[in-house]
Amino acid sequence: MQAAVEAFKKEGHGGKIVNACSQAGHVGNPELAVYSSSKFAVRGLTQTAARDLAPLGITVNGFCPGIVKTPMWAEIDRQVSEAAGKPLGYGTAEFAKRITLGRLSEPEDVAACVSFLASPDSDYMTGQSLLIDGGMVFN
Repeated sequence: MQAAVEAFKKEGHGGKIVNACSQAGHVGNPELAVYSSSKFAVRGLTQTAARDLAPLGITVNGFCPGIVKTPMWAEIDRQVSEAAGKPLGYGTAEFAKRITLGRLSEPEDVAACVSFLASPDSDYMTGQSLLIDGGMVFN
């Protein structure tokens, strides 16, 4: 974030910072205490930086994906399933029960959200962390 701010200052204009957060930064999840804590911190940093950087014309927002079909999720599933003493896929099945739209996210779902946050369409928002989780968390 500091490097981005310096680049914007050097160029003489504002800009957009988009932070990667997680659904786990909104609601703590079993067996993911360290991960969830780090993502709660990203949300706090996003809000604080948004206030600090607004006078420079810099917006700061975040995106908070839920369960996305990636290698990272495959590893989380393995760890959660193992910790529960259950077969592989147990973690995914348990978390998927909480998805209102009834499916895991595709990487393209998240990319569309990030594209919005980086575009002029989001010029009048800052300090927000958008949930892109299929309805796992409602605020």
